[in-house]
Amino acid sequence: MAMNYNAKDEVDGGPPCPPGGTAKTRRPDNTAFKQQRLPAWQPILTAGTVLPTFFIIGLIFIPIGIGIFVTSNNIREIEGNVFMYYGLSNFYQNHRRYVKSRDDSQLNGDPSALLNPSKECEPYRRNEDKPIAPCGAIANSMFNDTLELFLISNESDPTPVPIPLKKKGIAWWTDKNVKFRNPPGGENLEERFKGTTKPVNWLKPVYMLDSDIDNSGFVNEDFIVWMRTAALPTFRKLYRLIERKNDLHPTLPAGRYYLNITYNYPVHSFDGRKRMILSTISWMGGKNPFLGIAYIAIGSISFLLGVVLLVINHKYRNNSNTADITI
Repeated sequence: MAMNYNAKDEVDGGPPCPPGGTAKTRRPDNTAFKQQRLPAWQPILTAGTVLPTFFIIGLIFIPIGIGIFVTSNNIREIEGNVFMYYGLSNFYQNHRRYVKSRDDSQLNGDPSALLNPSKECEPYRRNEDKPIAPCGAIANSMFNDTLELFLISNESDPTPVPIPLKKKGIAWWTDKNVKFRNPPGGENLEERFKGTTKPVNWLKPVYMLDSDIDNSGFVNEDFIVWMRTAALPTFRKLYRLIERKNDLHPTLPAGRYYLNITYNYPVHSFDGRKRMILSTISWMGGKNPFLGIAYIAIGSISFLLGVVLLVINHKYRNNSNTADITI
């Protein structure tokens, strides 16, 4: 049976209404929200509101930046505990593919992820037909030089005295106790990693990183510190802690020191440089002038813009006899 079509039978472009049915419509409900009748407020930027904002930002940021910069520069090696860092230059840990090359489930001790790592770890996922633990490019490139510090206390007796370097307590608490865990099992750590192999560039497997079982495997603090990737190509990472013994003597007394480096980590392939840094910390952390310089720069720019706009406002007000200028 044929039907006659009439465009007038449709409502707002919708399908035709069946006989005896209710007309369908695509028209939004007649409410303030759907009809866009809600009250709105649009700020009018005038010289009277903008100029004080620039001056306030400048007056707040510049003193804060100077304080942070002076505090960072006043950090010395003889106050409090001394922190030993290793630094790398021209090493881009912030590369997107590099940052994703890890398996957090494996690092958290998941047995299934241990034997079947994530595909994000490719090409460092398997080796010799065995899963790599820990997998990924970050773990494979872990810094593995050994640094030892000695004090030559007496010129007549050149025998160096080793400086005690604490290797625990250098990682974030949340990383050590929450994000990184060894696979479940008995006391034998090697048995827990059975069926896996070490990363390609490592000299020994993960369960042999330390003789202390609480600092070996995935919970090794040197490994945890390395896995927290840096944002810039030149960075430093905490290596050891030199604890202060008492308040009567400096942590590192004046004298000649000898640094012994076991060279394992090549940097020539990426034109990098290695360095060792000794530093204390302040209320704002280690020595880093970047934050202070950033505050001073932002405060100075805001203050300068305020002066420029103030001059422009004064000039136009005198020429046109207007009370204010709308920006």
